[in-house]
Amino acid sequence: MVAQFITETRTEVEDVTRLAARGVTVGYGGRAVIDDLDVSIPPGVVTTIIGPNGCGKSTLLRTLTRLLKPARGTVVLDGEDIGRLRTRDVAKKLGLLPQAPVAPEGLTVGDLVARGRHPHQSWLRQWSSDDAGVVERALAMTGVADLADRPVDSLSGGQRQRVWISMTLAQGTDLLLLDEPTTYLDLAHAIDVLDLVDDLHESGCTVVMVLHDLNLATRYSDNLIVMRAGSILAQGHPRDVITAELLYEAFGLQAKVIDDPVGDRPLIVPIGRTHVRLEPVTDPLAK
Repeated sequence: MVAQFITETRTEVEDVTRLAARGVTVGYGGRAVIDDLDVSIPPGVVTTIIGPNGCGKSTLLRTLTRLLKPARGTVVLDGEDIGRLRTRDVAKKLGLLPQAPVAPEGLTVGDLVARGRHPHQSWLRQWSSDDAGVVERALAMTGVADLADRPVDSLSGGQRQRVWISMTLAQGTDLLLLDEPTTYLDLAHAIDVLDLVDDLHESGCTVVMVLHDLNLATRYSDNLIVMRAGSILAQGHPRDVITAELLYEAFGLQAKVIDDPVGDRPLIVPIGRTHVRLEPVTDPLAK
């Protein structure tokens, strides 16, 4: 179980929000992508950020991990301004899987996952049997222990994502942020990665991720954050958030929302973007 070996950052009060943005404004080249945004990440659940391209999903995720510095506002991690924490201390508290990460050529799975222990190393604290044990358990938890001696660049896309998630677990945190973890994966491998995310959640992890597939987001999430143009339109459980009206407002998408036949979540059936062609298409050259 993840909770049995990732203990460094467990909070004593589980219902206290560990990660939040307060009045955050972030942009590029003088243009604000998200403006005066407030959001709290509920502990112990899977939160997925969804929204159309360019709405600020990945910008928000990167801001929550301190990869982007807000022009205004504060990101709070375990009650502290994340901007005032040392990089090493942030890495002990949260793990980030960025979009399409690339490992150095020839690096083995075991060596990559072991890099997750770097925040815990210093001149006074060198590699120990405890570190080796954490790495072994992270490999086992993500189902890649048998790949430990394989080069990362020899693996399939789904296997590589499992290995990267294993490295974030080896950091010793139960707070994971995943930026589009299913990018470039076929459906079977995407489901495999999201099943792993669900396993991690069941073992005590708080997960925040960005996804594009709305039906996968509703199926694997306990909490959705719906964004549009740098703002949050809605937040809550998929059953409470996903409606035909919300989908039209956020995506310009006409859709029906029905019950998922294999779960208790809503299922989105797209009709079309902003309009539906009701008349049959005729050949303009036909006489």
